Amino acid sequence: MTLKRGNGILKGSNGFANRSEKIDNQVNTRFAIASGCKIYTAVAICMLVENGKLSFDSKLKDRLDTAFPYFDNNITIHHLLTHTSGVYDYFNEELMSDFELLWKSHPMYHVRSPKDFLPMFQYEKMQASINSHFEYNNTGYILLGLIIEHVAKCDFAAFVEENIFRKAGMMDSGYFEADRLPERTALGYIEDPKGSWKTNIYSLPAKGTPDGGAYTTVEDRSKFWEALMGNQLLSKEMTQMLLKPRVAVAAEDDIYYGYGGYMELNADKEVVKYIQMGYDPGANFREVYYPDTGTVIIVCSNEEEGAYELLKEIESIL
Repeated sequence: MTLKRGNGILKGSNGFANRSEKIDNQVNTRFAIASGCKIYTAVAICMLVENGKLSFDSKLKDRLDTAFPYFDNNITIHHLLTHTSGVYDYFNEELMSDFELLWKSHPMYHVRSPKDFLPMFQYEKMQASINSHFEYNNTGYILLGLIIEHVAKCDFAAFVEENIFRKAGMMDSGYFEADRLPERTALGYIEDPKGSWKTNIYSLPAKGTPDGGAYTTVEDRSKFWEALMGNQLLSKEMTQMLLKPRVAVAAEDDIYYGYGGYMELNADKEVVKYIQMGYDPGANFREVYYPDTGTVIIVCSNEEEGAYELLKEIESIL
């Protein structure tokens, strides 16, 4: 956990990075942050737009050589970024709760790049009409990663590591492979109904991809926000495009989604805070950034629960 407000930084850690060896989590431990790294994919897309290689109106069918016979031909980058494309989600969290079921026919040790997901959705029909409403969609971000690779002519993970992590000074972050984890990396743990624990090595793809799975430290994540809000990754205008409210997540509240994640708005439709989250078996991540004060609260966990509760407790104290 880390809390940064102005020049003040509060850090803390607890629990085990490795339960078998009784190795404690530290403030510099690397954690998997699941969908908390979708914002990296969005920033990478914005970089390509800024360089004139894409536009937010670019159509999926025009940016990939891969055929998707049942996808709407009018799907754009904008739709994919805002979860309004309606494409079939290979892991629909409203319909499926056990992530491990995905790997029965597609072994997780073979999934190490965006293209490895294609058999899981390429020939599926649309699950909703294009641009109808916000519906969280992992497939959309896999498609964005494929577009990045095709346009930049570069491996997705390598592009993000070079153009985002290195530029922001995030030297402890990366898309590490589960069977080649570097030092100071927390193993993810899943608790079974009897109260015992197992690692998540058979529950997730072998390597993180555009919809989730990068590793980072709380300090590196703080550096990311400093670089992003300091316009070191994108121009001021493009950073504003990334963080602008785009679609309402639910009609009854003030939560919106932009190109780079969730945000809470006040009655005047101004952003109160930006919200990032990630959930995987053995990984739990929550983060908020308050633009008015520059306060960022980051909570990483290598268990399935706890990050949200700790973040809310910190917010209530503040």
